Amino acid sequence: MAEYQNIKYGVQDRIAVIAIDHPPANAFDLRTLDELEAAFDEATASAEVKAIIITGAGQFAFVAGADINEIRNLASDYEAIKGFMTKGQSLFNKIEASKKPVIAAVNAVALGGGLELCLACHIRIAGDKARFGLPEINLGIIPGWGGTQRLQRVVPKGKAIEMILTGDIINAQEAYRIGLVEKVVPATAVVKEAMGLAKKITEKGGLAIAAALDAIQFGSDATLAEGLARELENVSRLAQSNDAREGVTAFLEKRRPNFTDS
Repeated sequence: MAEYQNIKYGVQDRIAVIAIDHPPANAFDLRTLDELEAAFDEATASAEVKAIIITGAGQFAFVAGADINEIRNLASDYEAIKGFMTKGQSLFNKIEASKKPVIAAVNAVALGGGLELCLACHIRIAGDKARFGLPEINLGIIPGWGGTQRLQRVVPKGKAIEMILTGDIINAQEAYRIGLVEKVVPATAVVKEAMGLAKKITEKGGLAIAAALDAIQFGSDATLAEGLARELENVSRLAQSNDAREGVTAFLEKRRPNFTDS
């Protein structure tokens, strides 16, 4: 296991928990982005891990956004700032494309890059004190790590435009109402809730989990016919697996299946 300065990483019950730990606000600078990517790569490469939770360390922030000092230092150099934004986009693309489910456990403030990280995760659970927003417009810029693209794919387009153009911050209850998060729980229970959901998922076959995510992700940017073709290919391939045979047998024998991810 690698050593990290701004990230806490651990594995329990086949679930990797990655906590961003960059006080006081868990802001993204280059080092924190690099460490998050390294921890994420470690989790996805591990045969021990079947699901991933991303959260924020401390009580005050999930991620409060990109480090403003980092942006100020890079902003005068077009290639430097473009490189910084490319790094964030590439990492969040990798998270979204993961064939292991990624759950955002949003313990507190998720602004700017923090919300963009949430949007790249497959499932979002919020603590009741969490806050969400894309306030970049207040700095004379716009979201650069996928906010203009992913938010409109998750919430109604008009609401996405409103949030981006006003920079307004919404609470967890409003985030749930517009479909930005799947569940709101007490702030102290958000990681526990995410662990419970992840554990439920990890009890399923790993091949089926990966195939389902692949079909969903492919279909989000494809025509219905193309998505159905991908689904057909995946389910036909899965039917030949040991897990599929075990699942059918267990159903007929009225017992819990023992999946081996093979």
